Amino acid sequence: MLREDTVFGPIRSRRLGSSLGINLLPIKGKICNFDCIYCECGWNKDGRDDSVLPTAAQVRSALEDKLTALLLEGTPVDSITFSGDGEPTLNPDFPAIVEDTLRLRDCFFPQAKVSVLSNATMVHKDDVFEALRKVDNPVMKIDAPDDRYAALINRPAPGYSVARTVEALKRFRGDFILQTMFLKAPGFDSGAPEVLNAWMDIVRTLRPRQIQVYTIDRPTPMEGIGRYSVDEMRSLAAPLLSEGFDIQFR
Repeated sequence: MLREDTVFGPIRSRRLGSSLGINLLPIKGKICNFDCIYCECGWNKDGRDDSVLPTAAQVRSALEDKLTALLLEGTPVDSITFSGDGEPTLNPDFPAIVEDTLRLRDCFFPQAKVSVLSNATMVHKDDVFEALRKVDNPVMKIDAPDDRYAALINRPAPGYSVARTVEALKRFRGDFILQTMFLKAPGFDSGAPEVLNAWMDIVRTLRPRQIQVYTIDRPTPMEGIGRYSVDEMRSLAAPLLSEGFDIQFR
């Protein structure tokens, strides 16, 4: 399910309301340093027909045009969300695009929140981190508690390290949202004690202001992936709930 516009929507989001999306990746392709077995955009190998990234000027122009039209139509915008066909922080213009987006948000829909959905692989870069600190909702992903399990479900590019990602996320001092997919796949089960307990230890280390635990909701490129019910996820995360962590399940 690839987005064919740099700016798309708004779509109705259960978490974000009326959400206007920004895709910083090719409009007819996919670029990501993860190749998750559950990704709704499909495998990386199937999205290589287009590798042209939009520039900051192109994103600014597309966003301004869209916001102008929505304002004239009277269409509400609750969130402007960076969530495209892959990892948004891979775009080299990401910091400048965030600055432009915040300025345009303040001009057209000052009540809207700016959110970034990221796999957290670039947080160790100072310019990316500083840009993420400026948005309302930096939503950072950790699905697996160690590199062995990440290799099974996220299939990251060489050099990825869960430990390094955790260290980088400490720079937020808890002022971010942690997002985690709960699933069952060959060799991996989010609810298995060795996976679940190690993930909860990461949560306790990072102490994010909110945690979003979710499960499979759309077709996946790998077949045979199992999902969890909301009640099952809530039961698995019960120790964290009892410790006062703010957790959303979906």
